[in-house]
Amino acid sequence: MPGTLDPSAPLSVAIVGSGLGGLSAAISLRRAGHNVTLYERYDFGGEVGASLSVASNGSRFLEEWDIDIPAAKPVILKNLIRHDWKTGEVFGTYPLGDYRARFGTDYNNFHRIDLHNHLKQVAMSESGKGKPAELKTWHKAVAVEFETGHIKFENGNEATHDLIICADGIRSVMREQLGVIPQFVSSTSCCYRCIIHADKLRELGLEEFMDNEAIEFWGGFGINKIVLSPCSDNNVVSCYCFYPASKNDVKEDGWNIATTGENLVATFPDLDEKLKTLFLNADDIKMWRLYNHEPYPYWVTGRCALLGDAAHPMMPDQSQGACMAIEDAGALGIIFSEKYSDLDIEQRLKLYEMERKPRATRLQESSKRAREDLDERIGWSSKKDRPGKLTIEEVCGYDMHAHIAELVGDLKGQRL
Repeated sequence: MPGTLDPSAPLSVAIVGSGLGGLSAAISLRRAGHNVTLYERYDFGGEVGASLSVASNGSRFLEEWDIDIPAAKPVILKNLIRHDWKTGEVFGTYPLGDYRARFGTDYNNFHRIDLHNHLKQVAMSESGKGKPAELKTWHKAVAVEFETGHIKFENGNEATHDLIICADGIRSVMREQLGVIPQFVSSTSCCYRCIIHADKLRELGLEEFMDNEAIEFWGGFGINKIVLSPCSDNNVVSCYCFYPASKNDVKEDGWNIATTGENLVATFPDLDEKLKTLFLNADDIKMWRLYNHEPYPYWVTGRCALLGDAAHPMMPDQSQGACMAIEDAGALGIIFSEKYSDLDIEQRLKLYEMERKPRATRLQESSKRAREDLDERIGWSSKKDRPGKLTIEEVCGYDMHAHIAELVGDLKGQRL
């Protein structure tokens, strides 16, 4: 059986999946002093997408891991802005003003590919704390023995590790190996995503959308909603456009189904004319089928734990999917640090689930509600107008270090 009798010795860690969550876990566990191997089912570089919001609860871990955040070319967001659906007139602004002072870090908006590439570089770099992670491509994990840490791959290779982090995404193979069977239904919503570059926006006279340092919203009360934001050092503007699934009944799974600007515009005939112009000139227009997943009964079995979309797929309407994966990774780095080396692997993984599952489940539930009610989104939300609402203070002001220390104290108290 794998493992070590010396609690201070580095663990051999397998991370199945090298998306944003897997790379974040690799960096966090590397920084904690462990030896990390990433297993990617294909060749590296398949990450796609548009903008990716990383609020302070995710950004603070990027800072803790000594990541050069400006190298990933974020736009620091300063406002949330509401527009009238038809005219585009601004009718509501939530200034983030003192955001860093309140929450300790910036609200960074990345292009997904920029952040993905940068995290890969950090995870595998010779510089920085900890041993560089090793990346093995074309290693699709097909079976795992969760008590021994033994993995079998489609290419015939096998490996054994002290700890296995299953970060293989929303269609996780490892999740079902752990006995977790997803329960989900198709949402009544679908989504287009697209990007447009700064030079084209200037040509069209729409440069305001790359200068506002904001996430901007049209609609959001009911299914129809447009979410626009700049990223990649203000060189790209990204849009997510939600609409009733009944409009085109997308059956194909995934979020990389190509379509045209004409189809996008036809879906929203009464929308702000500026946005229609933007859509007709946009690039990389894709369609994305959405699903509502029920929370999974558990995330941990033996020496294996789920992370990111493999653990808690959620609707995108709180802009917290990436942050929850980064928080998962941050929790692993804290729990598997020297500070808690008196706990064994199974105890630490139990602690990981105790720390992460309730919070991620609350984000899942609030993201589902926010799909058709913008007032549920953190920033606009207030417990004063609706008790129990998720608020920006709860999400962005969260102190995971303190919470884990409290949970450890409870666990040790139970053992006395």
